[in-house]
Formats: sequence, structure tokens, C-alpha cells
Amino acid sequence: MAFATKRTVLFGDCDPAGVIYTPRISYFVVEAVHEFLAVALGGPAVRELFSMGILPPARAMSIEFLAPFTWDDELTITVVPTEVGNTSFGFTVAARKGAIDEVFRAAFTQVCVSPETKRPVPVPDRLARILIAARGA
Repeated sequence: MAFATKRTVLFGDCDPAGVIYTPRISYFVVEAVHEFLAVALGGPAVRELFSMGILPPARAMSIEFLAPFTWDDELTITVVPTEVGNTSFGFTVAARKGAIDEVFRAAFTQVCVSPETKRPVPVPDRLARILIAARGA
């Protein structure tokens, strides 16, 4: 299931030249994944994950920049679950400006960690089922 959300690039997201400030893209990725998870889990994403007994830190993120964009550009950002491992889960995130201009593509992986031990733990069954169902749709 490709989930889509809109994000308007703010003036503060840009560098002095008026082009997107590179580190801000990671915020766009995380925000879009959290929106996807909120819809998929039926409540605020991080609170829902906490209620499953896990912390969800990032394990890996890669971003490919494909075209420039600047403030006031409206992006359509899609999120698709890609992998569900034993202790981690991942997404592909892509953003378009307008109907056809893809501006970035990202891969984002999170790991499930115990709040008590801070060690990896298995992906909760409920989360795995939701992500696998969304991936297969």
C-alpha cells in the first residue's frame, strides 16, 4: 500500500540560496513514515510503538537527491513498507514536486529496541502483520 502525504517546504527548510537544506530531508522522511504508521496503527505512531513495548530508533537511512526544490514547493511524499526482519523494519520514501518530478528517494530502516535493556528485540507481531499486509497490497 503506497501511503501518500503532502508537505510544503518552508523557508526555514532552505539554505541561504533558497534551496532545500540537505539535512532537512531526513526530517521529511521520518515525518512521512510517522504519518504512515499513525494511519496504519490507528493512533499517534510513536505512542503506538511505545505501547507495544519497543523504542524505534533509526538503524539506517540513505537519500538520493534527484532534482532541486525550494520553499513554497508542495511535495507529495509516498511511503511503502519494504522489509520486516526479525528485529527491524524498513520503508522506501519518495517525494514528487508536481505530477512527474521526483525530487528525492530514500530508504529508512528502524530497529526495535527494549526500553529497559536498550537491546534489539523482535518486531511485535501486530506491527509485523500490519507492515507485511501493507507491503503486499
